[in-house]
Amino acid sequence: MLLLGVTDGGRGSLRVDWRASLSLVGTVLKYLAVPLMVPLLVGVVYGDDVFVFLLTALFTLLVGTGLERLDPDPDLGAREGFLMVAGAWLGVALVAAVPYLLAARGVPGILPPSSPASTLANPVNALFESMSGFTTTGATLLGEISLDRHSHAILIWRQLTQWLGGMGIIVLAIAILPELSVGGAQLMDAEAPGVGIEKLTPRIAETARVLWIAYFAFTALEIGLLYGLHLAGPLLGMELAPNMGAYNAVAHGLTTLPTGGFSPEADSIAAFSAAVQWVVIPFMVVAGTNFALFYAVFRGDIRKLVDDAEFRAYAGIMGVLSAILAGVLFVGGAPPLGDLGGVVQGNVENTLRQSIFQVVSLVTTTGYATSDFAQWSEAGKYLLLFAMFIGGSGGSTGGAIKIVRWVVIVKVVRRELFTTTHPEAVQPIRLAGEVVDEDAVRGVMSFTLLYLLLFAVGTVLISLDVSRVGYDINTLEAMSAIAATLGNVGPGFGSLGPFGSYLEFPATSKLLMVFLMWIGRLEILPVLVLLTSGYWKS
Repeated sequence: MLLLGVTDGGRGSLRVDWRASLSLVGTVLKYLAVPLMVPLLVGVVYGDDVFVFLLTALFTLLVGTGLERLDPDPDLGAREGFLMVAGAWLGVALVAAVPYLLAARGVPGILPPSSPASTLANPVNALFESMSGFTTTGATLLGEISLDRHSHAILIWRQLTQWLGGMGIIVLAIAILPELSVGGAQLMDAEAPGVGIEKLTPRIAETARVLWIAYFAFTALEIGLLYGLHLAGPLLGMELAPNMGAYNAVAHGLTTLPTGGFSPEADSIAAFSAAVQWVVIPFMVVAGTNFALFYAVFRGDIRKLVDDAEFRAYAGIMGVLSAILAGVLFVGGAPPLGDLGGVVQGNVENTLRQSIFQVVSLVTTTGYATSDFAQWSEAGKYLLLFAMFIGGSGGSTGGAIKIVRWVVIVKVVRRELFTTTHPEAVQPIRLAGEVVDEDAVRGVMSFTLLYLLLFAVGTVLISLDVSRVGYDINTLEAMSAIAATLGNVGPGFGSLGPFGSYLEFPATSKLLMVFLMWIGRLEILPVLVLLTSGYWKS
């Protein structure tokens, strides 16, 4: 039974057991100390930032244990689930910012700064980078990304936050923490509401483990292929992947499957060979696919993947957009970009690779780039802006609106057109041969309307804020900043392009974008509901 009528320290009666929610947030934070051992070990290997991560791990344990003691036996209901999920994502982002601050500012008398003059010495900047990592947005404030400016440990922490956030920190917690197995389905729905989590096995904890095993396996496969390409080059007397050493292979494997896009290279995937770029494309496609379909394929049911309406729409949209963009680029849609791996007009392989890579990267919200598309023609840029709103499949690691919602919207529009001339007709919406509940249809329409409303309001607010401080950006750049952060895409246009950064925005704009990344990753409603008085008291 839900815990109702919990007192709020004498300030009235609340219908939400906030102690239970915060206690479980503490549990998640406490276990965040475990992945912090990864950059600590990297620091030991490369001799940098060991104490930064040791101090952060101790701080995380202290904060997590303190919160956990608020309620020794938490009982989760639906309301508590919303608060717990939203609080956990905010909490991990706050804690994950600590290594950036410690590395940039140090601790007086204890720890000297290891990244002098780093932009991450500013707490707002550190929180932006951290939230961008865990929400797999990939927008960055680092003006210069290189191992000369930042340690191996700090850069691998950026990649690791994306990998942890990709499949979902709550899904991971349900998979490995027995105390979250009860109420796990509610938490998974609150973390990625979409149109419902497909239960792959009778137990939700087992479903969470299946998803994470598939996620881990694809990550390991990509790392192996990228590093294998690097090793095979000298054996074959070719330069297949000269820059893709072990560190880069791991770093990019950790950020492709979560559709994250953080790269330790300032030039993103443009820093690597065409062979590497072709290898990365299918893994971005995998990341944007419903992982439940892979579970069916592994069990021998390939028809489920082929017959899935959402997957066919996903593949079709990327194919059509890539073909249009290839045509635009082939006839001269971008200036030559030299060593940034830019477009070579009239070259079939190059224009195909550039168009497919950029379309797949933005549709799946990965955010990698092989060319500075901010310099492309207006036609190319507006096509890519459109791609930012599509998103990956439901049940994938991709963000934005998601393919399954677009499929439902198209079916609703088609039904409305039909019933206009046949008012007596009854036409249910079907997906995979099954009728979609009308409540779910209304949820899809509401989500899409809210998403577009937030995009419009956010664009206006950003434009007003940058005008206030005299920062000059055009309308397309302002629109792309909101689309890229709300949809967890990453790069935008102009100075926010794939090789640019968000550093020049005022702190107020950065905090707005932090909020958009947070609310976008949780698909809006679980956060918005916390802002209503009815959630707390009705």
